[in-house]
This record gives sequence, structure tokens and C-alpha cells, in this order.
Amino acid sequence: MGRSRRDQVLGAIVSAYVNNREPVGSKALVERYNLGVSSATIRNDMAALEEAGYIYQPHTSAGRVPTDKGYRAFVDQIASLKPLSAPERQAIEKMLAGAVDIDDVMERTVRVLAQLTHQVAVVQYPSMQGDKLRHLEIVPLASRYVLLVIITESGRVEQHPLEVPAEVDPAGLNEVATWINQTFAGRGPKELVKGKDLLATLAPGVAGLATLVLDALTVALPTAEDRIVMAGTANLARSGTDFVHSIGPVLDALEEQVALLRLFAEMGGGSVAVSIGAENRHDGLSEASVISGTYGNNDGLSAHVGVVGPTRMDYPGTMRSVGAIARYLTHFLSN
Repeated sequence: MGRSRRDQVLGAIVSAYVNNREPVGSKALVERYNLGVSSATIRNDMAALEEAGYIYQPHTSAGRVPTDKGYRAFVDQIASLKPLSAPERQAIEKMLAGAVDIDDVMERTVRVLAQLTHQVAVVQYPSMQGDKLRHLEIVPLASRYVLLVIITESGRVEQHPLEVPAEVDPAGLNEVATWINQTFAGRGPKELVKGKDLLATLAPGVAGLATLVLDALTVALPTAEDRIVMAGTANLARSGTDFVHSIGPVLDALEEQVALLRLFAEMGGGSVAVSIGAENRHDGLSEASVISGTYGNNDGLSAHVGVVGPTRMDYPGTMRSVGAIARYLTHFLSN
């Protein structure tokens, strides 16, 4: 029995089961897929696949269902992914067009990915580690308080109240903001720390305020927490019968953002990665599959985008959508 034909039979079983959610028999494979061999040969191939652990026979059915190992072998066979269809490209472009800031992009992205894949979509905010200052505004709030409005290179907007030791002087605030924007735009936390050597160029009264603002910026830039945005959780309910036990553990896992971020990191960067069933290092995801992609820019900002769903999913289509969304986000960050 040639390995290539076994791969074809396994691929046909996975495709048929994903499409119909019914265990697959040899007769159905012969009728629906042009495998070029008899039903008896297909049965022999299926017996070999079952013995190797790629498929199994539910006790109530004569058909076969893929195992986690079978899905993994199927995913590993995928040499290349078809490009997005014109409607898929248009859906992404329409959804992302006109986004005004990083929060808007995250919300739009997660919605369109959930719509494309019919799974739970997850997008991680780009890490602030290494993020750089784009622009600073200092807004007077009250007698001794100001608001720092920090816009970063990644497009994130952060607001930080700051107590100042003396009566706020609007002219002094403008001078400090102008000096910081001219001196530190495009620079990160390390440059801000080193920049304190430049404070001697400022008038004493202004230098004191500038020191406070620099200290606040140094803390604000690198320490923002990792955040994720999620959409499509209702899709899990529609797939409830795909989970042998219940969707409860999956929902619990989705609430543990730290665990999700750790899983994304373990799956690595680069091209689209797939983690199936027992491969997931989180017990709550032992009946789920996670497909993850990485996006970022040339300045070292990076994050993950992905989907979570049952192991019975359209792997080629979902991988294609995740990869396309990652490329769109990379384009956004880089521009």
C-alpha cells in the first residue's frame, strides 16, 4: 500500500468528517472522492490507518472518525494554502478600512476573523516591550495634576495622571511637551533614561517638571500588560456536540488570558502554527485546536492572532484566514 494513497484516504476522511460531522465509511469515500481504487482497497487502507492510530471507529457506527494524530498528519500534509477568495479579501479590507487607532483595529480584526472562520477569534495587542514614543500631550487637570496622553509607535494611546509639585504653568507644560517630542520621538524607554543627561539644557523650573514627565514615561512605555481581544465565543455553542464532555473547560481556558498568551508563545512565531487536542498544554483545551499566527513590525513589536475551536474544523481555510489577518496587521503596524 503506497503511503501517498493512504495520505489521500486520510485527507478524504478528514474532509468528509469536517463537512458532514458524520463518521465516514468506505462507500461514502468511493462515491464522493475520486481515489481511483475499489471500495475493498479503501477498506484495507482504512484498516491500516486505524491500526496506526490515525482514525477510530465510534462504537455506534461502522464509519471512521479522525483522531488528534490523524488531524496532525492531515495538517502536516498541507504543502501550500490557496489564496483568499475575492469575497474573503473584501470582507477583511472593508472591516479594517477606516480604523482610527490600535484599539479600533483590534476590535475590527477579531470580529472579521470570527466571521471568516466560524470559531473563537483571539488577537493579542502588540507588546509594549520595546515600544517607542510617537507623541506626547500634557493636559492640565487641576491645580497640581496633569494628564499625560502618550501615543506610541504601535498606535496605542495611554493616559497617565501625574501629580506635579507646584502650580501648573501652561507655558511650562507646553515647553516640556515640545522638548520631549523633539528630543525623544521615535525612541524607547532606554533612550528616555539616558535622556536625563539632556535636562541641563532646560531652565531649572522647567527641568524639574521634565524630570517628572520623563520618569512617568519610562514607567508607562514598557510596563503595559499584555491584553487580548476575543470574539465569536457563541460559535463554540454551535459546535457543542463536537466536544465529548462539554464546552465548559474550553470557556474556562479562554478566560485565562495568561494561559492563552503562554500557549501562543509556545507555538512560536513565523508561519501559521497549529496545536491539536492533547498537544495543547492546557487541560481545558485537550479537545480543542488552536491555530496561531504572528504579526509585528521592523522595530521588534510582535504579537499573536489566532482561533480556538473544536478539533473538527476546516484546517486549510482557518490557517489561510489566520495567516491573511496576520499579514494585514503587520501591514498596519508597519505603516
